[in-house]
Amino acid sequence: MVGADENTGVCGFLWPTCSRLLPCISPDNSCLQPNTICVQHPYCDDRPLCYPTTLIQENYCPLMTNKTSLKWKQSAITVAGGYGHGSELNQLFGPSGIFIDDENTIYIADALNNRIVTWKSDSKNGQVIAGGNGMGNANDQLYWPSDVVFDKQNNSLIICDRGNRRIVQWLYQDQTKQQILISNIDCEGVAMDKNEFLYVSDSGNNAVRRWKRGAYNEGIVVAGGNGKGGQLNQFAEPNFIFVDEDQSVYVSDQDNDRVMKWKKDAKEGIVIAGGNGPGANLNQLIAPQGVIVDHLGQVYVADIGNHRVMRWCEGDEKGEIVVGGNGIGVESNQLFGPASLSFDDKGNLYVVERSSARVQKFLVDI
Repeated sequence: MVGADENTGVCGFLWPTCSRLLPCISPDNSCLQPNTICVQHPYCDDRPLCYPTTLIQENYCPLMTNKTSLKWKQSAITVAGGYGHGSELNQLFGPSGIFIDDENTIYIADALNNRIVTWKSDSKNGQVIAGGNGMGNANDQLYWPSDVVFDKQNNSLIICDRGNRRIVQWLYQDQTKQQILISNIDCEGVAMDKNEFLYVSDSGNNAVRRWKRGAYNEGIVVAGGNGKGGQLNQFAEPNFIFVDEDQSVYVSDQDNDRVMKWKKDAKEGIVIAGGNGPGANLNQLIAPQGVIVDHLGQVYVADIGNHRVMRWCEGDEKGEIVVGGNGIGVESNQLFGPASLSFDDKGNLYVVERSSARVQKFLVDI
């Protein structure tokens, strides 16, 4: 990142999304927020933005001429679950989606416990913040929730209540009040973009739909919707999704063993990862699940059938294994059914393991 007033670079992690960084105050490029510095962020159109000094290294560095990829330590730390499948507060049961907020609180769709739980940093136990009252469709119940996002503006959770075929909003302060936003939808994954549009993967119609906040009866198809199949305008069981700063939608197309990118207003997608049939080669995936994208445009995929997380660059024929890929198991360097992915603000990689009922944190290897 370039200093706003001088020709120097600041060494720092680049994971906070551009929409979360506040603009510097003109004309002197100052920042009112404590512990921030004004820089021209290279992945935010070089706009002067206030960047957290906690993410800046002590040293200053030359201007970046090459975009470099992060690496992670191959032995992970268990940060949630890890005590077998169960319903105790230190356990998970078939966990699915994950979301990490600005305070690095972990939100987990604990699917087979029919609840959403949060895990604070270094906590031994989670906290139930939605559901957890048995399987059902009552106001205090969920049924097989598969994904969750935290809506900061409304201080609420938006949950894919998959078993009830609906999207619900759950007020964070009141765990007994929920509002049904969208009904009769075979949801799998949910995401929200910087403009607060809500995106949902609709596996029943092999489509991804988008809704404007407050207008949940007016969803439009933004990807797929052309029947089940393997053409570039089709999906076969889309599940987890990610939306980038340009409103491009990345979709794990499970039964086609590929990840697709649909640019805004596109009529068909681009194969970003896989698409060469199921298999364990570096150009293949098996039933991909979670997908996220970093600020270099690199795509990370939870390759559940191969028990690994892969990184792909657009246009590359092959991906690379970033963590896992050491056989099925529960050792710290192994994955067992990776289902969804997230980064925190320091670039550490979190992996939800459905089959071992835990969340693994892979630290950045500096």
